Amino acid sequence: MTFPPDTIPHHEYQITAIRAQGAGGQNINKVSNAVHLRFDVRASSLQEDHKERLLNLHDHRITRDGVVVIKAQQHRSLELNREEAVRRLHELVASVAQAPKARRPTRRTLASRQRRLESKSQRSQVKAARSRVEI
Repeated sequence: MTFPPDTIPHHEYQITAIRAQGAGGQNINKVSNAVHLRFDVRASSLQEDHKERLLNLHDHRITRDGVVVIKAQQHRSLELNREEAVRRLHELVASVAQAPKARRPTRRTLASRQRRLESKSQRSQVKAARSRVEI
Protein backbone atom coordinates (compact mmCIF):
# COMPACT_ATOMS: atom_id res chain seq x y z
CA MET A 1 0.00 0.00 0.00
CA THR A 2 1.42 3.40 -0.97
CA PHE A 3 0.71 6.79 0.55
CA PRO A 4 1.07 10.30 -0.80
CA PRO A 5 4.54 11.63 0.06
CA ASP A 6 3.17 14.20 2.50
CA THR A 7 1.47 11.58 4.68
CA ILE A 8 4.03 9.05 5.88
CA PRO A 9 2.47 6.66 8.42
CA HIS A 10 3.63 7.16 12.00
CA HIS A 11 4.71 3.55 12.41
CA GLU A 12 7.35 3.90 9.65
CA TYR A 13 9.58 6.31 11.53
CA GLN A 14 10.94 6.33 15.08
CA ILE A 15 11.26 9.49 17.14
CA THR A 16 13.67 9.54 20.07
CA ALA A 17 13.98 12.35 22.60
CA ILE A 18 17.58 13.38 23.25
CA ARG A 19 19.28 16.20 25.08
CA ALA A 20 19.84 19.29 23.00
CA GLN A 21 23.25 20.82 22.40
CA GLY A 22 24.27 24.38 23.08
CA ALA A 23 23.36 26.94 25.69
CA GLY A 24 20.30 26.44 27.79
CA GLY A 25 21.20 27.14 31.36
CA GLN A 26 20.55 24.61 34.09
CA ASN A 27 17.62 23.11 32.18
CA ILE A 28 19.82 21.73 29.39
CA ASN A 29 21.17 18.87 31.53
CA LYS A 30 17.80 17.77 32.88
CA VAL A 31 15.31 17.84 30.03
CA SER A 32 15.42 15.95 26.72
CA ASN A 33 13.90 18.43 24.30
CA ALA A 34 15.73 17.62 21.06
CA VAL A 35 14.43 14.94 18.69
CA HIS A 36 16.11 12.29 16.53
CA LEU A 37 13.85 11.01 13.75
CA ARG A 38 14.90 7.82 11.95
CA PHE A 39 13.16 6.70 8.74
CA ASP A 40 14.20 3.54 6.91
CA VAL A 41 13.66 4.25 3.23
CA ARG A 42 14.01 0.65 2.01
CA ALA A 43 11.45 -0.70 4.52
CA SER A 44 8.98 2.12 3.93
CA SER A 45 5.75 2.02 1.94
CA LEU A 46 6.90 4.68 -0.52
CA GLN A 47 6.70 3.95 -4.21
CA GLU A 48 9.78 2.25 -5.67
CA ASP A 49 10.74 5.19 -7.89
CA HIS A 50 10.47 7.56 -4.89
CA LYS A 51 12.70 5.25 -2.85
CA GLU A 52 15.27 5.08 -5.63
CA ARG A 53 15.42 8.85 -6.10
CA LEU A 54 15.62 9.38 -2.33
CA LEU A 55 18.49 6.90 -1.96
CA ASN A 56 20.33 8.48 -4.89
CA LEU A 57 20.26 11.90 -3.24
CA HIS A 58 23.65 13.04 -1.98
CA ASP A 59 22.27 14.26 1.32
CA HIS A 60 24.19 14.07 4.59
CA ARG A 61 21.00 13.04 6.40
CA ILE A 62 20.78 9.73 4.51
CA THR A 63 23.11 6.99 5.73
CA ARG A 64 24.70 4.27 3.60
CA ASP A 65 22.10 1.84 4.96
CA GLY A 66 19.29 3.96 3.53
CA VAL A 67 18.13 5.45 6.83
CA VAL A 68 17.16 9.11 6.99
CA VAL A 69 18.28 10.68 10.28
CA ILE A 70 16.87 14.12 11.13
CA LYS A 71 17.80 15.98 14.31
CA ALA A 72 15.53 18.81 15.43
CA GLN A 73 16.52 20.95 18.39
CA GLN A 74 15.50 24.44 17.38
CA HIS A 75 12.56 24.81 19.74
CA ARG A 76 12.43 24.59 23.52
CA SER A 77 9.52 22.16 23.61
CA LEU A 78 9.63 18.51 22.64
CA GLU A 79 6.33 18.71 20.73
CA LEU A 80 7.50 21.55 18.48
CA ASN A 81 10.77 19.75 17.76
CA ARG A 82 8.84 16.59 16.92
CA GLU A 83 6.60 18.50 14.50
CA GLU A 84 9.67 20.17 12.97
CA ALA A 85 11.40 16.83 12.37
CA VAL A 86 8.30 15.30 10.75
CA ARG A 87 7.84 18.41 8.59
CA ARG A 88 11.45 18.20 7.39
CA LEU A 89 11.01 14.50 6.59
CA HIS A 90 7.90 15.28 4.54
CA GLU A 91 9.79 18.05 2.70
CA LEU A 92 12.63 15.67 1.88
CA VAL A 93 10.27 13.01 0.54
CA ALA A 94 8.22 15.59 -1.38
CA SER A 95 11.39 16.88 -3.05
CA VAL A 96 11.85 13.52 -4.80
CA ALA A 97 8.15 12.85 -5.44
CA GLN A 98 8.24 14.70 -8.76
CA ALA A 99 10.20 12.83 -11.42
CA PRO A 100 12.95 14.92 -13.01
CA LYS A 101 12.19 16.19 -16.48
CA ALA A 102 13.92 14.16 -19.18
CA ARG A 103 16.49 16.13 -21.15
CA ARG A 104 15.76 16.44 -24.85
CA PRO A 105 18.99 16.47 -26.82
CA THR A 106 19.31 19.46 -29.12
CA ARG A 107 21.64 20.30 -32.01
CA ARG A 108 23.54 23.50 -32.59
CA THR A 109 22.31 25.54 -35.51
CA LEU A 110 24.39 25.84 -38.68
CA ALA A 111 24.86 29.57 -38.11
CA SER A 112 26.15 29.05 -34.55
CA ARG A 113 28.65 26.43 -35.79
CA GLN A 114 29.88 28.81 -38.50
CA ARG A 115 30.25 31.68 -35.98
CA ARG A 116 32.28 29.40 -33.74
CA LEU A 117 34.63 28.42 -36.57
CA GLU A 118 35.00 32.06 -37.67
CA SER A 119 35.92 33.16 -34.14
CA LYS A 120 38.46 30.34 -33.94
CA SER A 121 40.09 31.38 -37.21
CA GLN A 122 40.15 35.04 -36.11
CA ARG A 123 41.84 34.05 -32.87
CA SER A 124 44.33 31.96 -34.85
CA GLN A 125 45.17 34.95 -37.04
CA VAL A 126 45.72 37.16 -33.96
CA LYS A 127 48.14 34.63 -32.51
CA ALA A 128 49.91 34.16 -35.83
CA ALA A 129 50.42 37.94 -36.06
CA ARG A 130 52.36 37.82 -32.79
CA SER A 131 55.06 35.60 -34.23
CA ARG A 132 58.54 36.84 -35.08
CA VAL A 133 58.79 38.70 -38.39
CA GLU A 134 61.43 37.38 -40.80
CA ILE A 135 63.44 40.08 -42.62
